[in-house]
Formats: sequence, C-alpha cells, structure tokens
Amino acid sequence: MFHISDMYTPIRPHLPDQTLDAERRRGRGAATNRPGRFETYDRLVIDDGWDIADEVSQIRTEVRLETARSIITYNKSPDLPFDRSINPYRGCEHGCVYCFARPSHAYLGLSPGLDFETRLTARPNAAEVLERELRNPKYSVAPIAIGTNTDPYQPIEHQHRITRACLEVLRDYNHPVAIVTKGTGILQDLDIIADLAARNLALVGISVTTLSPEIARKMEPRVPGPAKRLQVIRALSEAGVPTRIMVSPVVPGLTDHEVEAILEAGRAAGARAASWIMLRLPQEVAPLVEDWLREHFPDRAEKVLRRLREMHGGKLYDAQWGKRMRGEGVYASMIATRFEAAVKRLGFATGSLALRRDLFAMPPRKGDQLSLF
Repeated sequence: MFHISDMYTPIRPHLPDQTLDAERRRGRGAATNRPGRFETYDRLVIDDGWDIADEVSQIRTEVRLETARSIITYNKSPDLPFDRSINPYRGCEHGCVYCFARPSHAYLGLSPGLDFETRLTARPNAAEVLERELRNPKYSVAPIAIGTNTDPYQPIEHQHRITRACLEVLRDYNHPVAIVTKGTGILQDLDIIADLAARNLALVGISVTTLSPEIARKMEPRVPGPAKRLQVIRALSEAGVPTRIMVSPVVPGLTDHEVEAILEAGRAAGARAASWIMLRLPQEVAPLVEDWLREHFPDRAEKVLRRLREMHGGKLYDAQWGKRMRGEGVYASMIATRFEAAVKRLGFATGSLALRRDLFAMPPRKGDQLSLF
C-alpha cells in the first residue's frame, strides 16, 4: 500500500522491509527511490495490515530513446580541465552509490536513487548532432570530454553503440578527445582510440576507487572489478594510449588507506598520469550514501560522515569552486600530501597531458563541391 505525503513536511521516508527490499534491488547501488528535489510529493511503503506475502520481483533496467537537439555541453568551471563535454546517456546502470551525477535525474522528474540506475535514456542521434555542431562555422576546437557525467561504457553501450559512433565522428574530424570510464567496454573501441592517440588526439582516465573486490561490489555494484579496470589500463597503455589512473573518489574512513596502493597498481599497469578527488555528496547523494553506509558499514558510518563534515565546515558537502573536489582542513591536506608524495615517487605526471588541436579538419561529404585548385 502506498501513502502519498507532502515532501515539504519533516517526515523522512521509511525504508521498505529490508529483506524484501534487499532482494528486489540486488545488484543495485541505491537503497531507496526517493523523489528528486523538485517534486512536491513522496510515496511511502507502509504495511497495510494484510498478512499476505508480496510477490518479489527484481528491479529491471528500462531504456528510453531521446532525440537530442544538441550534444556538446559547455562549462566555465575553474575546477575542470576541460570546457566542453558530451554524454551519450542519461543515468548510469553501473549504480555507483556515490555518483555526483545522480541529482541530474531530478531534472527529468525521476529519482536520483534507484531510477538513476534503472531508468536510463539513450541518445541514438548523438553522433549526427555532434557532426552538425563540429561543422558550425563558429565552432572553435578544444578537447571534448566524454564520460564526465555518466559512464559512456556502461552496459547499455554494448547494445546502442552511441559512444563508438561519436568517436568515429571525432576520428574523422581529427578532433581531440578525453574519455573517463570504469567500463571494460572501452576496449571494444580500442581501434578508434589507438588511432586517435597515435596522432596525439586521445587520452583516457580510468577510475579506481578501491582495490578491494568486496567493497567495490557493494559500492559500485555493476562496475567491472578493480582487477579488470587495471587490465584495461594495461591494454590501453600497450596500445599507445596515454592513460590516467584516477583515485576517485577517496572515501574517508573506508578507502583512504588505499591511495598509495591504487597509485602503485596503476603505475605498474602502465598509467602515465594520476589524479584524485574526494568523495562528493551534492544534493540527493548525501542521504543515499548515508543510508548505504549504515546498511553496509554501520561500524564506520559515523567516522566517514564526521570526516566529511570536518572538510566542509560542518556540512556533508560544500559546492564552492576550489573546495568541492577536495575539501579543506587537516584531513584533506593530509590526503593531498600523501598523494603528491606517491606521485613523485612513482614518476607520474599530474597536469593535463596536452592534445593537438591543429589537425582538426572537416572531411568532405557526399554532395560537397570540391575545390578545383
């Protein structure tokens, strides 16, 4: 039985029966499906008093198609090393509970919780729109980032192949690209990426949050395990693709002790550069992670939350530029010092590796008038 309540009352939604809920959401990251911040009403699951067992059905992934009108998104954030990006998908089946992109689902009228990882949107005309935007006479070339919001190599890419189609356009135009992923599916596009990298037009960042398969399975339920991601780094590096190991996010009190070990494993696999980001809990992500911690790591939950508040002036998150990625204070400085020392010892590059822009050219299309000279 569902009860509809006003979202603006101080009532906090009750979690469903944990045995039933755990079975239904097996293989998912979020424990709840609370509405986004723009919704007026919430739905609570309440025992209706009838002693009848409910049928348990596992939550399935749904994909809807969207016709994109534009595909390149521009930003002016001083925290980011790029000013433009493309995202072939909305939502992400990887289900990383900490994903900072979860709040974007609220703009669709969907929950940043389970909806974010089960109700996805694919943009099949992304490559066509990308080519149109690259041909705009006013377009100025700079590296395009792919995977900055949701993972371009989440499982549905195997079926839709939208990321590959976009990469084919970028290859044809000799356009620089930087890819961020946790997915092993990137190796299916190694032919294109290696071709781009041979002309200094491609970089790849692989995110490794922990080396523990047990923690990774709970925190990133549908992401390939840490060992698989290190194998991806090795395969990319051996193919000549400049690769970055991203210690991201660092979870205080849970994975922070692994910073050096992750960097060492990444370097051994062939990564040339390294970066790190502290756990970020914007908007609806904070209660999702808090619920997750209390369910899976009740003995460490308070320590993790306390550390985050120490870094953000008593709050779980501070969205200010210059602070949101790494926090402030003694603990944040300690992680930064450890990272810098390990990077120096291992011989990593820390800055952005430069990509060429001067090779950009529009390939001729059928029907174009060719020059006679």
